[in-house]
Parts: sequence; structure tokens; C-alpha cells
Amino acid sequence: MAAALSTLLLQAAALASAAPDSGNTMAPASTTEGTSGASDERLLATPSAVSPDQPGTTVDDALIDGRRRPGYVQTLPPAVKQENVGAVAAPPPEAFPTDQFPIPDRWRLVKALCPDKNFVGLQATCHSPFDPYHQNGLKGDRPVQLDKKPFFLPITGDDWFFGLNGVSDTVVEPRSFPTPVADQTSSYPGAIDTFGRQKSLVLAQTFILGAGLTKGSTAYKPPDVEYRIALAYQVNYVNVEERRVLHVESTRPSHRTDSFLGLQELFVDKHLGNRSDRFDFDSIRIGIQPFNFDFRGFLFQDNQLGVRLFGNRDNNRYQYNVALLWRLEKDTNSGLNDITRRPRNDYVFHSNLFVQDFPIPGLTSLASFTANWNRDTRRVTDHNGFPTRPALLGDQRPREYDVYYVGYSLDGRLKRFNLSSTIYGAFGKDRNSFFTSRPAKIRSLFAAAELSYDLDWIRIRGSGLFTLGDGDPKDNTENGFSAIFENPIFAGADTSYWIRQAVPFAGGGVNVSISPRNGLINDLRTTKEEGQSNFNNPGTMLLGVGADFDLAPQLRLSTNLNRLWFENTATLRELRNEGSIPKSIGWDLSGALIWRPSMIQNVVFRLSGAVLDPSKGFADLFTNSRGDNRYYSVLFNAILTY
Repeated sequence: MAAALSTLLLQAAALASAAPDSGNTMAPASTTEGTSGASDERLLATPSAVSPDQPGTTVDDALIDGRRRPGYVQTLPPAVKQENVGAVAAPPPEAFPTDQFPIPDRWRLVKALCPDKNFVGLQATCHSPFDPYHQNGLKGDRPVQLDKKPFFLPITGDDWFFGLNGVSDTVVEPRSFPTPVADQTSSYPGAIDTFGRQKSLVLAQTFILGAGLTKGSTAYKPPDVEYRIALAYQVNYVNVEERRVLHVESTRPSHRTDSFLGLQELFVDKHLGNRSDRFDFDSIRIGIQPFNFDFRGFLFQDNQLGVRLFGNRDNNRYQYNVALLWRLEKDTNSGLNDITRRPRNDYVFHSNLFVQDFPIPGLTSLASFTANWNRDTRRVTDHNGFPTRPALLGDQRPREYDVYYVGYSLDGRLKRFNLSSTIYGAFGKDRNSFFTSRPAKIRSLFAAAELSYDLDWIRIRGSGLFTLGDGDPKDNTENGFSAIFENPIFAGADTSYWIRQAVPFAGGGVNVSISPRNGLINDLRTTKEEGQSNFNNPGTMLLGVGADFDLAPQLRLSTNLNRLWFENTATLRELRNEGSIPKSIGWDLSGALIWRPSMIQNVVFRLSGAVLDPSKGFADLFTNSRGDNRYYSVLFNAILTY
């Protein structure tokens, strides 16, 4: 019965195809489309519903839901004519398949056609799973097969992707900086000056292993659920020329080897729902995760424990973040998260809003509000025996403070120019100013901007930065600006000597630096990893120029020249008990070669060098009898990523 019905339908289709249609000329079968495409959606009326004798009437003018005339095919569109001589013509419609059918597992379709199955020519898609440059299951390119999943993966259902990544970060860093001579002894006879021999060497090898489990196809929408973990292990070696630099005990040697395993990421990300057909969404993320509060990492950029609510609106034009952080302790020598110690009594609230193409097309605005409530009243020493909280400045009593930052940033293009700028206002209360032992108000300002211009393969940059300094340390107002955890990508970044190196404030505080390592603000704190923000500081002023040269797709040369000043030296004069200290710090000249042999970020080598030529203010603070008047920093860095 079924066979007979099929035969009748085929005969009816053939008769219908051969029947003349008013206003339509049927193309030969070899030049018509198949059942897929636009013609597949045209629903035709029965012959009785259409009058072929009526002028201008065709069978596809009258449409009835659910009805389709068997065998009907639409006339092909006019042929595309090529006007440019020598161009490759578009394939004709008959070159495309006339039938389509679903593939239940589209990710593994090409894998099934590998050369070992006699499909020669597909070598680019058939590689070892340990090859990071091609598709494989360890990178999340194919979903987890539930029948082959490891027992420890708590997943059910489809579209689960497992991603594994690894990073090797190698650092070789010869450098020099003003090194204080130990109070008790020195390795060199006759070294009775405040500052001794200045050379040192840092070697560090860091391995990062991360894994993520994600549900959902994330090419065009956020993941439904994501689990993420990342461990970092570092081995570091430091060699200096003076004792009591690496350890508080002068009997310890002037070199040190250390290692540490830190937990850098451990979070779950839950998709709360879509808010539009274009996948505007809301999500929440809980656990140890990365946070960056502005475009250039001026205020806070770190991996910390927290809760973050985030999402977007209006086709991703508006993006928002609301986060609450509880800061973890850091390992002293590696800077990695130390979860074996109790978290700090240091809490951060942050909210921001990104608006694209505002105030003009090409620029993105960022408005933010940040609150830092610090209750670190415990006395803490680092792993090397040096006190870190409170800093050994002034009355040396434990400090508590509440500080609020209101910020606005711009990033994008202004016609032919690239612009990035940030401004912060800081206000709050320090419950114990170390100069007066009384409460003090916090009122300060930060501003930075970078303007660049592209000339083919050259980018020319100009940068400026200003942070207010404290002009009267003994009043009830602290005017120096201090960040929470800065990691600036600005003015040469860590290629710059002043940003890369922490210059010790010897003679004014024990284990206190002018500015932190990988930091720019002169805020006189022990370290940004374990210390507290300090708003009694001299402030910072910087003007810089630089240029990036893309010598080849694999090779870039980056240069930078910065001029540095203290904004106000009243704090330094009080701590040093000096009548006058000039504001000028000096010239910071740096350059870097970045080589990507495969033109991708999986293998990156960098060799950089920087020289600090001190001016009167720096020389006044760090004059030594050896006559060392210039300081250098060399950095070789190799990053391999899977």
C-alpha cells in the first residue's frame, strides 16, 4: 500500500512539473534548485484555488499554511556577471548539493576522515591531542564523550567541553639598585657607607597548569556553567652582594633559593539567563578569579577570592560588573596566592559600567566606584623575617583605613589617534596616621593618559601621569595617592626601570620601597603583595615618549623614555630629617625586543634593558661613596603556552 502511494505521488509530481504555468517558464531539471533553500519554504495552494487564466497570477501567489505542491521548483535568479577580467567566477547553483541532512556529532566529522582512513589531504586536521596549534579535545575543540568521560567529571547531558592549558614562564634578570649595607656587618671590609654594592641576579621559573570544564557552545553566547582551576609552581633564585637584603638575619648568606605552589584560580561561573535574542546576559562567578578594575591596571589587577556579578545589555554596548573581594595572603618570594594562611582582614567592593561609543563613536567609557575596607591590625612578618604590616614608619602602630575611589576612564580611537586615559579621586579616613597617631582624612587624586599615532608599521606614543603627594605630613589630611594592587601597563610597563624595580627607602624606613616592584606610584609601602596602602607619600609625576616598531610579523622593537619627579617631597624630608630634597628623580630609558617565531602568542621571547640616570632628588636620597650614579635592569623572558 505504501509503495503504491509513493508511485502515485511521483507521477503527480511529474505531471505537475510538465504542466504549463502562466508567467513562469520551467527550467530544466539539471539547472534547478533542490528542495533545500528558499523554494523549500514556499507553500502552494491547490490548483483549484488559483486561476491560471487570470493575468499575472502564478501558482506561488496564493499560499496556504501546511500545503506544498509536489515537484514545484522556483525559477533560478539571473546569472551573476563578472565585470573584472581574470576573476574567479562564482559556482553555479547546480554545483551545490540538493539534499541536506543533519550530522549528530559535527565536531568529530573531520576527525573521521583522517589520512589513516585513506582520506589524503586532511593532514591539517588530524594531529596529536598534545599539539596546541590544531583542533583537539584537550583544548575544548570537541565536546566530552559521555561514554568515555573520566569518572571524576560530575557531568551529564550534552555540550560539555574540557580545556587544558599550560604556561611556562622563564625569567633571567640581572639588575642593580641602591643596596643598603647591613647594620651589623657586610661581606666586604671597609664597607661603612649607607649603601653598598649594587648588583644582583634574579632567576625564576614558573609553571602554570589550568583546567576548565564548560557547558554550552561559547562561540556566540556565554557558557551555561564553567568550572575552572589553575595552579602555579615557581622556583626562584636570587643573588645579591650585601647581607641582610634577602633575610633579616645577617648570618644568612647573600643568595637564596626558594619554591612555592600557589592556587591562582578556583571558581564556578553560572549563567543566570539571557536578556535578549542577541544573548545579552547576566552571570555570577564565585571563587578565586582574575579582577582588573580599569583598562591599564592602575588601581587593582590580581587574582583574588571574591564574588562577581556581571553581564551586558543592548547588544553588548553596555557591560557591568559588581564584585566583592576578600584578599588572600601572598607568598613573599613568588607573589603567588598562599591559601595555607588565613585571608587578610582586607575587603574590596567594586562596581563599574562600560559604555561603548560614548561620548563619541570609537571611544569606550568606563565609570567605576571602589571601596577598600582595611582592618589589618595584626603584626605580620614575611617569610624572610622582615616586618610588612604595619610598615616601620613613624609610630609603627597597626593601621586601619576606609578609602573610596571614584574613577572614569576612556579607551579607543579619536579619529587617527589612539587614546587611553584614567582619572581617580580618592577619599576616606585613616584611623591612625603614622605621623600624628591620630585619625586623618584621605583626599587625593590620580590622572594618567596615553596618546598614540600609527604610521604604517610604527606607533608613536606620548604618556603622562600625575598623583598627588602629601604636602604636610603632620596635619589631619593625607593627600598622597596609593593604589590597592597596581600592575600598570603604561609608559613601558615592566620594561621600564622605575616600574620593574623596587628601590628601597633606606635611611627612612626598614623594608620600605619608594615604589613597589611592577608598580609606578611612589607610595612608600613595604610590598603591594603583603603591605598596606599608604597615603602619606611624595606622589609621582611622569612624562614619557615611546615608539613601537613592527620590524616583521614576528618581531617588534619597543622603546620608551620617561622623565620622573616626586610631586611633593615633604614626606621624604620628614622621614629623612632633611631640610630640602629636590623633586627630580631622573631619566628612565628602556627598550625591548619581542619575538614571536610562529606569529602567535603560544611562543613569545622578550629581551629588554633599562637604564636609570638619576637626577638631584634621587642622588640626594641615595648618594654612595662608591660613585655609582647609574642603575640598570636587564630582563630575558620566555613564555611558552599550550
